[in-house]
Amino acid sequence: MKLRPLHDRVVVRRVKEEETTKGGIIIPDTAKEKPQEGVVVAVGAGAIGDDNARIPLDVKAGDRVLFGKWSGTEVKIDGEDLLIMKESDIMGVLDK
Repeated sequence: MKLRPLHDRVVVRRVKEEETTKGGIIIPDTAKEKPQEGVVVAVGAGAIGDDNARIPLDVKAGDRVLFGKWSGTEVKIDGEDLLIMKESDIMGVLDK
C-alpha cells in the first residue's frame, strides 16, 4: 500500500537508534528515547497560499531530517511504523 500525504505534509521513517554506546554498554529498550531523526518517505504537493497558488515543499523523498520530539502522528502502514507531520515540524535537513 502506498501513502500519499496531502498538501504540506510529509511521511517520515524514523532512523534506528544505536543499541550500544561508544563504550560498548548495551542500552535497554526501556531507557531508549525515540530518535528525532528520520528519512522522508513521501511528500505532499505543497500548501496552497492566499492567492490559491501552490507553494512547493523544501524537502523531498530521501532527505534525512531532524524533527521535534513530539512532532507528527504515528501510523502503521503494512507493519511499518511511520510518522506523518507538517513540513513546518521539520527543523532541518542533514547534508553529508
